[in-house]
Amino acid sequence: MPRVLPMLVLAASVLLAASARADVYKYVDAKGNTYFTDAPLTGPKYRLAWKRESERLVSENRQRLAKLGRNLGRVAGLASGPVATPAAAAPAALAPTQGAARGQPVATRRARFERVINAYARVYGLSPELLHAVIRTESAYNHEAVSRAGAAGLMQLMPGTAARYGVKDSFNPVENVRGGAAYLRDLLDLFGQDLRLALAGYNAGENAVIRNGRQIPPYAETQNYVRQVLQHLWSARAGG
Repeated sequence: MPRVLPMLVLAASVLLAASARADVYKYVDAKGNTYFTDAPLTGPKYRLAWKRESERLVSENRQRLAKLGRNLGRVAGLASGPVATPAAAAPAALAPTQGAARGQPVATRRARFERVINAYARVYGLSPELLHAVIRTESAYNHEAVSRAGAAGLMQLMPGTAARYGVKDSFNPVENVRGGAAYLRDLLDLFGQDLRLALAGYNAGENAVIRNGRQIPPYAETQNYVRQVLQHLWSARAGG
């Protein structure tokens, strides 16, 4: 039986769900209701609006989400360039000056990026707590962090991943979080919403997870990484 999703579901969520290897159909009935389904609907009440191959639809949706993310940044005031330090009562700047992250408590660094993290969590359908858990594990909220392997910024994007998601400056918190959130969203879709596998893919690359039979690779670093992110996530959800 085909899976039918009414238009009440957000369009972005519908399109993200289309990552399965199937064609996707859009129908409109006589009352103007819109349906997305993975198999043709029969009957005179349904009018076919369009049909898309799943891979094409996912590609189109990634472009839409990237554009949505950039637009949201502009609307919410999440500028892509450096932001002047505001008054003490206002939200902290999203792009601190070089060296400002060093020596600050983790809680202080976290507060500086709360707004951008919440914004892109909404754009990509992720929980803010998950993004916080990944960022805390990856960089402890140090937007200037660079790993020995060359990963950079809050979400420690490798150069190839940054290029893949259109991130031109990994040290810019807005661009970095957008790219990292988009990658995490794609990994969750790729691995059937299995958070452990998505996190393993974020650390070791999705191909490493696939090569190991869609299991967490037997790398001590990756296994520890997954445990640490989940611990931070559970602690955040418990109010810790």
